[in-house]
Amino acid sequence: MDKIEVDAPFEMPDILIPNFRNLPKYNILDFGAEPNDKEKNSRAIEEAINRATAKGGTVIIPPGEWLTKKIHLKSNVNLHLSQGATLLFSEDPQDYLPAVFSSWEGLECYNYSPLIYAFGLKNVAISGKGTIKAQLDIWKKWFPRPKPHMESIKNLYNWAQDEIPVEKRIMVNDTANLRPQFIQFNRCENVLIEDIKIRNSPFWTVHLYLSKDIVVRNIDIYAHGHNNDGIDPEMSQNVLIENCVFDQGDDAIAIKSGRNPEGWRLQTPSKNIVIRNCTMKDGHQLLAIGSELSGGIENILVDNCVAGSGAKLMHLLFIKTNERMGGYVKNIYFKNIIAQDVQDGILGIDTDVLYQWRTLVSTRIKKTTLIENIFLENIQAKKGKFVTKINGNPELPAQNVVLKNVYLENSTQERIQNKHVSNFIYN
Repeated sequence: MDKIEVDAPFEMPDILIPNFRNLPKYNILDFGAEPNDKEKNSRAIEEAINRATAKGGTVIIPPGEWLTKKIHLKSNVNLHLSQGATLLFSEDPQDYLPAVFSSWEGLECYNYSPLIYAFGLKNVAISGKGTIKAQLDIWKKWFPRPKPHMESIKNLYNWAQDEIPVEKRIMVNDTANLRPQFIQFNRCENVLIEDIKIRNSPFWTVHLYLSKDIVVRNIDIYAHGHNNDGIDPEMSQNVLIENCVFDQGDDAIAIKSGRNPEGWRLQTPSKNIVIRNCTMKDGHQLLAIGSELSGGIENILVDNCVAGSGAKLMHLLFIKTNERMGGYVKNIYFKNIIAQDVQDGILGIDTDVLYQWRTLVSTRIKKTTLIENIFLENIQAKKGKFVTKINGNPELPAQNVVLKNVYLENSTQERIQNKHVSNFIYN
């Protein structure tokens, strides 16, 4: 184990991650892998993982392109992509069955397996200078949200509200078309994701779900499909994300903690998350918090990040919730950020973001979200509409929002657009 110490303005535990340097290596060529043979490659990877997990070890993906089905990791395994190696994932949804215990937009269910899936594991890694790549031809057809899809997620929402057991929430059928995540670590501990390149994704790219002690560093993501967030820590704790490059079709990093009854039931906040030294080439927000945040989000630091001239970010920091979420957001530190133009502004807080749920299902239980202790410092952007736009909840205003040395060179609207905020400081 390696122990990673992380400086933060809150009490941040040391993070324990696996070390595979002195453990055996298992090359998939020795297990029958052949380029362009999906069946042989899938079996070879599975067999190599089974060998490695016994005493701990590294599964080597050698240079070349290797077509494969889903990959299910096991404890004490490092999936290592050699420089010049590409794992090319099948575009056939049938290759991601049988369904696995997953979640979709904050609601637990059984769905298509993530392309790389880890459930209930310890000491697991994905590393190397190689590339993992999704083919999108079929998944693209699932991007739209026709009525049968909307009815399926409506059912899932109601099942969660009615406390239907997760094993009965089967979302694999001919019409639901709930796309899987590319990588999901689900209920895992001691996780390392290092150096890899990720190209394309059916849905969220890296989903860190109900997991703890995680380091993600030096990875490069390009994913411009629908809902292609870069990294989604959800109900996860003790996380370091550093030196990463994001080029997204959605939020670069989105911190979440379950939707409505799911977050209330699991009672696991996203907590102690540090994001530093990252570059955002494109995406919706540099950091989004929510809208799924019913389990609470606290102790977040974003430090020394850059949004380049081509980034079409809406906000640098956007906190979003609604009257159904409950939960809380507190102790958010966002500092030393340099950006060019933003479409909207530097800080947005909106307590009335419901998306499709506004008309799809009615509010059953009303729970407002506490938002407090939001600190921005040393932020520079060239052009945007505003510095802050805060739409707080009139029954529970946002509290203690402090901006220090936050500079927007050119604003096209009123710089401060706030309502329902208590103790707002801008200097």
